[in-house]
Amino acid sequence: MEVLTGRDLISLKNSAKQLPEVKKILANTKSPLLQELYLKLDELADIYELIEEAIVDEPPLSVKEGGLIKLGYNEEIDHLKKATTEGKTWIIKLEAEEREKTGIKGLKIGFNRVFGYYIEVTKSNFDQVPERYIRKQTLANAERYITEELKNLENQILGAEEKVINLEYNAFVEIREDIESKIKRIQLSAEVIAILDVLCSFATVAEDLNYVEPAVDNSGIIDIKDGRHPVIEKMLPSGSFVQNDTYLDKNETRLAMITGPNMAGKSTYMRQVALITLMAQIGSFVPASYAHIGVVDKIFTRVGASDDLSMGQSTFMVEMMEVATILKEATGNSLVILDEIGRGTSTYDGLSIAWAVAEYIVDKEKCGAKTLFATHYHELIGLEDKLEGIKNFQVAVKEKGEDVIFLRKILPGGTDESYGVHVARLAGVPQNVSKRATEILKSLERKSIINEKAIQKEEKKQAAGQLDMFNFKLAEIATEIDKIDVNSLTPIEALNTLVKIKEKMS
Repeated sequence: MEVLTGRDLISLKNSAKQLPEVKKILANTKSPLLQELYLKLDELADIYELIEEAIVDEPPLSVKEGGLIKLGYNEEIDHLKKATTEGKTWIIKLEAEEREKTGIKGLKIGFNRVFGYYIEVTKSNFDQVPERYIRKQTLANAERYITEELKNLENQILGAEEKVINLEYNAFVEIREDIESKIKRIQLSAEVIAILDVLCSFATVAEDLNYVEPAVDNSGIIDIKDGRHPVIEKMLPSGSFVQNDTYLDKNETRLAMITGPNMAGKSTYMRQVALITLMAQIGSFVPASYAHIGVVDKIFTRVGASDDLSMGQSTFMVEMMEVATILKEATGNSLVILDEIGRGTSTYDGLSIAWAVAEYIVDKEKCGAKTLFATHYHELIGLEDKLEGIKNFQVAVKEKGEDVIFLRKILPGGTDESYGVHVARLAGVPQNVSKRATEILKSLERKSIINEKAIQKEEKKQAAGQLDMFNFKLAEIATEIDKIDVNSLTPIEALNTLVKIKEKMS
């Protein structure tokens, strides 16, 4: 409480002023929780009255410079404040009274820093000076005197400001200590108001944004119909946010493998599931038409790119450290959000890491957490057929010529399209660069298909005890094809090239 200022007390007073009205509203409620809060709420009337009576409405920031205490709270402070503002008036009044009492019309009261206040009488009026006057200083043509009354006034006027400051500070400390002794009552009322504030916020948002009451239990199921992101939907025109369903459980759908292009809404979708789960568990209605949320013990996320270069940690290192923490701490009752694991290294390294992480998480013996796993490694789609608990989902896309339209709808099934070049074009990458990227992509895809077929054929032959060089021939042919500029070939040259390839295949 040592740092408490006058302004803090005024804030406390203004808050306490609202408590009777809050108490009155709670008295008419039927909810057991609100009735409990009604009984707990202390109106703090005595604290309000004390501050209202003692502290000025606009106190200074410092408590040691005066100007804190209202007139009428402390009699001594009031008197000294009057001395600082009405001292001259008191002196003029005393001077007039002394002239009348003594009959000395030339009597005057003066002041200097050495002798303080004095009554000055000229020589011609010495015979009229009363005995109660005490000589203080002799001048050539006058005498200066002091009286008990003037001395008292002097004591009140001189140093009154300093005394007022000290007295006000002492009074403020007493008030502060009095309020400090009642801190438990203040804290209890503050707790009640905090709960009411949260409940009112929840109710207002639920009413204004059409949220639904979730069913919350220990089923381990996350079942959301028409889920929405509570923040992003507010940033978009009304009704334009695309709603999505979600279903996760502890058995057949523990891990949702989500594929689809960049900018299609995978991250938004996953985050909204985490937010809806969190909102349900803290007692809020949620942005959906239906929600059944099984309580989770923790929510883990690995979303976005960040680094800590000052500590020598790259983006990929930070990502791996976060993944390590998730794998160590997630349980079968956790919710895990993983977005593009393994992107910061080579393709095969990244794919291997993502694959191994998915295998680990979906394993009930090792983890078994409910997981949303977004990836561009299309090879992971095959895990649905290999591991129990994994289901494939994709973000719907509509192709229109060379353009794509992101429908932002999550559908069952996987996709092997990333549309990265399309996204680059949308981002403003020069046309000649995006065009060249398309050519390179097609070349790489041809190689991949030929090499994959060669490997499959070789595997079949090896299984039958056949050992030949067919796969190497295909790899060599693929290299030659890659060198051909198809745009400059004449029909005859194309025919001759095809004949040569066929001869090598035979």
